Amino acid sequence: MRKILSFFALVFLLSTGYTQDKKQIQVKRATVAFLNVENLWDTIPSADYIDGTLPKNNPKFHRSVPIDSLKFLEVTEDYKGEWSDDLLIGKKVIRHQILADDFTPKSAKNYNTKVYNQKIANEAKVISELGLQYTKTLPAIVGLIEVENRQVIQDLIKHPLLAKGDYDIVHYNSYDARGIDVGIIYQKKRFTVTESYKKELPIFNDDGKRTYTRDILVVKGLLDGEKIAVFMNHWPSRSGGEAASQPRRNFAANALREEMDKIRAEEPDRILISMGDYNDDPISPSLKKYLHAVGDKKELSEEYPYYNYMYKMFKQGVASLGYRDAPNLFDQIIVSKNAISDTLTKNYSVFKAEVYAPSYLITPDGQFKGYPFRSWSGDLFTGGYSDHFPAFIVLQKEFSK
Repeated sequence: MRKILSFFALVFLLSTGYTQDKKQIQVKRATVAFLNVENLWDTIPSADYIDGTLPKNNPKFHRSVPIDSLKFLEVTEDYKGEWSDDLLIGKKVIRHQILADDFTPKSAKNYNTKVYNQKIANEAKVISELGLQYTKTLPAIVGLIEVENRQVIQDLIKHPLLAKGDYDIVHYNSYDARGIDVGIIYQKKRFTVTESYKKELPIFNDDGKRTYTRDILVVKGLLDGEKIAVFMNHWPSRSGGEAASQPRRNFAANALREEMDKIRAEEPDRILISMGDYNDDPISPSLKKYLHAVGDKKELSEEYPYYNYMYKMFKQGVASLGYRDAPNLFDQIIVSKNAISDTLTKNYSVFKAEVYAPSYLITPDGQFKGYPFRSWSGDLFTGGYSDHFPAFIVLQKEFSK
């Protein structure tokens, strides 16, 4: 296997070009970040319980339940249809997941409480550092990829490294076949959630069967008093090959663009931030052709209103993971054009964008030297962090007391 070295050693900083003048201007900054936590599962086998008598925007509508507790829950039928919130209204059903026993003490991974606590500590360490050198504080908003359920997120934000941030959670269960979801944590003192919902991606194969993937999580709110919307993504994988799977990601991109365009039309002043693992590079058709995300600010227009901060990084060799022995930059942050400014103003704009790759997140030696230091090598827990590097942006504005 070829070695991927220099790609992962690069940490590329991209700024808006703001230069502070001689006057002492107070600046307020906020980090918006995300990371793939690589299978953050608890140790308890579980299944999904859908209570369609509750509102769809209630996290208890669709929740993760220990398998031993299922016998105590009311079930109206043995459901065999398509899994979708709209189709399950009024029903109470159970959905079992594949690999439900994969992360348990009885599995080949011997996934016990000690390993779980170490995994939580590792992810908390990374989160606590995102944007720290620019803001001197914990990130205001953090997206999470590959979480099993709400409970693991609660355990994460209770860790001493994050507890002082007083984080809250936005999370909805998806119908992903493995049961992995996306979520968002946010500092309650800085970000006020005004609306949140998930956008399902009903993707069907050529044989008419649905491929179940993660939803797009949409969170609208006020960050230090300013209107923003965050879109958390984990698009369909490249399983089956890049070309064969490309239509699934194109579908996800089109669905995301429709949602972003809708909010932008209704609220032109709201800053939109889309982030996550797109399972495509910035130059892929899903990002450029379908999402309308450009890599050059000169290309921004009404038709192409979204700027991809990772496009230039990718062109310069920055990567966030190794996929099939090749460097890729699947982890990206894309913003609406109103988040871009070459000068410091009284409204938030992007100051920095970064793929975060300190030395401890890089595999130091062996066959995968230079790759992200992942948590698992087959069934062996390595003590590592993730198979992806995290990414963040720092927003800044002029601040007056």
